[in-house]
Amino acid sequence: MPFVEERDVVILGSGPAGLTAALYAARANLKPLVLKGIDAGGQLMLTTEVENYPGFPDAVLGPELMEKMEKQAARFEAELLHQEATRVDLSERPFGVWSGDEEWRARTLIIATGASAKMLGIESERRLLGHGVSTCATCDGFFFRGLELIVIGGGDSAVEEALFLTRFATKVTLVHRRDALRASKIMQDRAFAHEKIELVWDSVVEEILGDGQVSGARLRNVKTGEDRVIEAGGVFVAIGHTPNTKLFEGQLELSNGYISVQEPTSRTSVDGVFGAGDVVDFIYRQAITAAGMGCQAAIDAERFLEAHGH
Repeated sequence: MPFVEERDVVILGSGPAGLTAALYAARANLKPLVLKGIDAGGQLMLTTEVENYPGFPDAVLGPELMEKMEKQAARFEAELLHQEATRVDLSERPFGVWSGDEEWRARTLIIATGASAKMLGIESERRLLGHGVSTCATCDGFFFRGLELIVIGGGDSAVEEALFLTRFATKVTLVHRRDALRASKIMQDRAFAHEKIELVWDSVVEEILGDGQVSGARLRNVKTGEDRVIEAGGVFVAIGHTPNTKLFEGQLELSNGYISVQEPTSRTSVDGVFGAGDVVDFIYRQAITAAGMGCQAAIDAERFLEAHGH
């Protein structure tokens, strides 16, 4: 039988939660293994300036912040692999973790796999993704300089995307299916006050228009049933996120797809498995709260190992 390496701590994910967990576990001399995942660095990799992370008075670029976090964890001998967990077995300890054919055994497991952007689920969106349809204004906004754009959504992320895109667009139309935004008041006030942003209420996108490249969208008013076409050179989808928990279905207790934890700890329904970041948190979704949860998870894992004689 091939040798399977056993680790005190295996961490899945490398956003603020995963890397903070790695830093704390590494400093506790637990030599954590981090499977960074395909979207290494988490959602901050899709962000330009981060103004609300403590310690950076002049703001910091999202990818730069994640690079600093990774270097800090590596300095204390966290092992970081650019691989994704493809299967886990939580039925007995040590837990089984696989990335393709590679296998590890984990005495504790910290899950920080984050959440992914939701899509509208219409054929034209899929067809035009990367050809004028985007889920990330900060990644792609530059390419839409001088065009009229559409943002779909009504929460903080949608308003944030719309405001960011005003740097490049001649006009941004924010389309929301309800008659009031869900965004925080400060974000709403900024949107209402911005001369380049126009709001379209009670409307959903029926079809994104364009042959090979986005040319606009056909909207339907959910109250009147009326259709209208808005011309635009790009459509940005900002309607929320889905937690990345498919690997754990049937093995961990989930709530609306998010991992349930025994607050105020990071303990999940399986002893020795801990959850942190956006895979748990559907309320705050901030880098700072994710980092805090990563710290909790590492301390919880360390105490669990101590209690079990490791």
